Amino acid sequence: MLSCQSLEHRLDPDASARQLYLDLMKRCLTNTIYDPDAADRSLPPAHWSGWPKQAHSMLGRKRLDNIQFCMERVIEDRIPGDVIETGVWRGGATIFMRAVLRAYDVRDRSVWVADSFEGLPHPSAAYPADADSTLHERSELAVSLEEVADNFRKYDLLDEQVRFLKGWFSETLPDSPIDRLAVLRLDGDMYESTMDALMHLYGKLSAGGYLIVDDHGAVPACQAAVRDFRNRYGIVSPIIEVDWTAVYWRKLE
Repeated sequence: MLSCQSLEHRLDPDASARQLYLDLMKRCLTNTIYDPDAADRSLPPAHWSGWPKQAHSMLGRKRLDNIQFCMERVIEDRIPGDVIETGVWRGGATIFMRAVLRAYDVRDRSVWVADSFEGLPHPSAAYPADADSTLHERSELAVSLEEVADNFRKYDLLDEQVRFLKGWFSETLPDSPIDRLAVLRLDGDMYESTMDALMHLYGKLSAGGYLIVDDHGAVPACQAAVRDFRNRYGIVSPIIEVDWTAVYWRKLE
């Protein structure tokens, strides 16, 4: 007896091809296609085998699956807007976002790639929650725009639908040329970076769009920023766990 999924793929061969392509992208971005024993970053750090030296993403399978789910829902439901990640490291998540658009032949949405491309900022006295942060000292988090663009190029996904926002979020996000968003993914680690993205971009997120927070479980300061923002603006959309650190919710209105 055919499963619903296999029947769907028989009725729509393109669905099977899309899934094969996106699954291959996930394995390439996480480098598990070459290293089957690579650490699954969907699991807590105790299960990791070290810093990923070659992978273009450190998200793990569950978080990439979550990006696919959110993007497919907004495409299917015709939720208007572009997609963005704030804090991109080597570009893996945004490369995957562009791959989803390519898989569905979506040509009227942009992928915004927002990062300082110089690592994380020094803690600001204006944000006490970041006082103990040493993330700015981690040179491996500083990946240049040129390297990220080259990573897009390796997958043949660097085109006019990919748009870069270079600089500290406090400087680039307030006056960004972004009109509307359908998926807003935050990966800024710190309270300041998380709050900057929420304050300047959440209002551009369409009703029915998705907000994803990568560091919610891993960084208490990030979780505090999300809690403070939700409380300040009375956001009641249920928070849903993706894995040990990432969460998301769908904007109600």
